[in-house]
Amino acid sequence: MPKPVLTKSKAIIIFLVFALGYFISTLLRAINATISPELVSEFNLSAGDLGLLSGAYFLGFASVQIPLGYLLDSKGPKKIVSYFLLLTIVGIILFANAKNFQILLLSRLLIGIGVGACLMGPLTAYRVWFQDETQQRSNSWMLMVGAIGMLSSSLPVQYLLPSIGWRGVFTNLAILTFICIVLIVLFIPKWENSNFDQNSNQGKLSDIWNNDFFKSLIPMGFFNYGSLFAIQTLWAGPWLTRVSGYTPEESAKGLFLLYSSLLFSFLLWGYYIPRFSKNISDAVKLLRWGAPLNLIVLVVIIILGSKAGAIHWAIFGISSIFLSLTQPAVGMAFPLNNAGKALTSFNLLLFVGAFVLQWVIGLIIDLGMKINISEENSFKIAMSFVLLTSFFSYLFFLFKSKN
Repeated sequence: MPKPVLTKSKAIIIFLVFALGYFISTLLRAINATISPELVSEFNLSAGDLGLLSGAYFLGFASVQIPLGYLLDSKGPKKIVSYFLLLTIVGIILFANAKNFQILLLSRLLIGIGVGACLMGPLTAYRVWFQDETQQRSNSWMLMVGAIGMLSSSLPVQYLLPSIGWRGVFTNLAILTFICIVLIVLFIPKWENSNFDQNSNQGKLSDIWNNDFFKSLIPMGFFNYGSLFAIQTLWAGPWLTRVSGYTPEESAKGLFLLYSSLLFSFLLWGYYIPRFSKNISDAVKLLRWGAPLNLIVLVVIIILGSKAGAIHWAIFGISSIFLSLTQPAVGMAFPLNNAGKALTSFNLLLFVGAFVLQWVIGLIIDLGMKINISEENSFKIAMSFVLLTSFFSYLFFLFKSKN
């Protein structure tokens, strides 16, 4: 049965509405990198506490991915994304009024759960409603919107802090999230299960996890993509302030540069990638030679230490763009009635990896300083751990994808 592909005008409206939700999701994901000095000062947080707090978002996000896949395939993105965003509002309000670390942690977990559908919902919709040749472009431009969200979490948030404070920022984010829910209810089409062949195999979760292509990407999703999220959304900021010697304002500008670079990279990537990657085979070829580029940049950053600043982390982000090929490739590797479960299964790996690595990086830094290793070298050791785990994950993919 052919896909129920929508007209171009409807597709654009759907993209823009879902893009607002993903913008909110990534802004909330990365905002701790900017407000971390305020949180550390107000709640007396250690590096491990900060890593756990920021990582709680990823833990909450990851915890709902498997049930989310079933919900998206059966109920559709309109209902599921809007319902989940209601929980996001609860988490945001709770965070804005937190009086201790425990409430911060709980609310951050709720936020992660709530925004858990903000990318997988749209990607599931695009898999059904958009042409196959536009899958890579849609994914890349959603990631571009994500970069706008992260960009907005840096310098704009830093400018707002003196006037309304980090609590006021979160209060306004709750209002914006409510507006997004209203737009989803008004403009996103209903999910018609009749679009799928009801006599076909509905697909099992085991079909995904036993798939050879999916298995080849498991370590890369966990370590390479997970560490990228961990660095972009938190540890690039502390590196700039505590290793490179930036002031909080200079760090916010540095993060702004990082996220701006990602924005323009995904914009261009989304425009050009359909010319080079039209199927899974093309994506695998590009991953083989493009995936290790960010590891080379990370080696340079570790060697430079305190001399590595915002420009180096921006290059690291740009060189990581090849990893974005993985998600739409996973979606296209499975039938339409299993697309949601496939995408959320892979997303589970990404966000569990981000949670673990974001926390472990903080623990390594704390441990290094406890045994009298300098703060700079403690950061370098933590990044070396990221480098090694990502390198061996890439080798695993290289080996499995050739067999």
